[in-house]
Amino acid sequence: MSGQAEVKVKIPFGNKYLDAIFSVPKKKSTYGVILTHGAGGDMNFPHLVSLAAYLASHGVLCLRFTCKGLNIAYRTKAFKTVVEYLKLSDDYKLSGVFLAGIKGRSMGSRAAASVIRQLSQDDDDDFIQGLICLSYPLHRPKLQSKLRDEDLLFIRCPVLFVSGSADEMCEKRLLEGVASKMKAPKKIHWVGKANHGMAVKGRTTEDVMEEINAQVFSWLRENIELEHE
Repeated sequence: MSGQAEVKVKIPFGNKYLDAIFSVPKKKSTYGVILTHGAGGDMNFPHLVSLAAYLASHGVLCLRFTCKGLNIAYRTKAFKTVVEYLKLSDDYKLSGVFLAGIKGRSMGSRAAASVIRQLSQDDDDDFIQGLICLSYPLHRPKLQSKLRDEDLLFIRCPVLFVSGSADEMCEKRLLEGVASKMKAPKKIHWVGKANHGMAVKGRTTEDVMEEINAQVFSWLRENIELEHE
C-alpha cells in the first residue's frame, strides 16, 4: 500500500501554537497515532517521519508535533492538548488514538505514558487505545537503581515497547521486570544490539527503521482488530 498526504497545522497551546503535521492515508482512517520526539530534535526527526509515513501508507492516520520544552510536566501538558485537539477534530473523526513517544533522553515516551495515566484518572472514556514506547528511558545511564516506572504501573491500556538490547537507558532484565508488574497488556520487541538511539553496528538506519515500523504496525493491527471483536 502507498500514498498519503501531509497537512501542516498549528495547534493552540496557551498563548502560543504547537507546529504539527498530519500524515493522512488515502482511505479514511478510524484510528490514529499521535507521535512526539524526545528531548532533542523536533517533529522532523528521521525516525518520527519514517514511522508516520509507514503507518499512513498502511491506512493509519498519524499526527506528529514539535514541543521544545525540556520539562516533563510541560511536555505532558502539550501532549494532552494535542490529544484533545484530535479528539475534537471535525476533519478527522476517529474512534480512538494510540500515543507514541520516540527516544531522546527521556522525554517522548515518558510524556506519552504520563498523559495516559493522567487522562485515565480524569475521565473514563476510551479514546486513547494504547501506548507505543520507542526506546523507553527506564533509567539514566549507569543509574539502574532509580527506575522511571511509576506511570507505566498505573496504565491499563495495551503497551508496546520497542527497545534496543544494548540500550544504555533501558537494561533488558529491568524492563522485563517492570513489564511483569504492569497490569496492562504489554509486548516487548527487542532490536538486537541496538543502543538507545537505535543504532546497530553493521545495519543501516533505514534497515533498523523497517524492522521497527513493521513491528509497530503489526501490533497496532492486532489491537485494533481486538477492539472490533
